[in-house]
Amino acid sequence: MITDVKAILHAALLGNQALVSLLGGTEIYQLVSPKSETYPRVTYFEVNNRDSFFADDTPIASDIVLQVDIWSKGSTSAIAKEVDRTMKELGYTRTSGADLYEEDTKVYHKALRYRTRIQED
Repeated sequence: MITDVKAILHAALLGNQALVSLLGGTEIYQLVSPKSETYPRVTYFEVNNRDSFFADDTPIASDIVLQVDIWSKGSTSAIAKEVDRTMKELGYTRTSGADLYEEDTKVYHKALRYRTRIQED
């Protein structure tokens, strides 16, 4: 069982009007932004998607780990708060968060990881 949560995540982040406002538009992308000079922006990717819980040797749930990255020339705090709110509304638990700074581009980078388990209906 492979549960594709990326489209759901993308729609939920775009649906957060406070987040879109903070980004100055719909700057939310899977893996990489096509506009490398646009800040702030959000990218996300699937870290892990594995079968869990089995019935008759068939997986009945998926354990999902997603990473959401915030890229900004300034503070990432307000954007991180909105991302966190959206992820929790989707049923995810934040498992880690790291403040980073990309020296080569002079960009602040907040990396947030989330986990959930999705049961098959």
